[in-house]
Amino acid sequence: MPRIIEGENKNIVGHNVRKYRQMRGLSQQTLSNRLETLAIYICRGSISRIEDKQRTVTDLELYGLSQILNVPIEKFFEPEEPKAADE
Repeated sequence: MPRIIEGENKNIVGHNVRKYRQMRGLSQQTLSNRLETLAIYICRGSISRIEDKQRTVTDLELYGLSQILNVPIEKFFEPEEPKAADE
């Protein structure tokens, strides 16, 4: 079966997961704990790997992230903003 996502990245939403988590002032562990209340089990290390695009994200996990971070699912698919040249 061919892969849908080519290259080293395993998801296209990780940068926005990190952005919205940080905007809400949540640690990765707190996000993990809150997802658990929805019976969605993603450990802190897996959240880190999602944010670094090293792990895939299921539809159920994306739904839970949307609920906990209070962000419409489609917002996770917005393109990553280019970094400034001095960063």
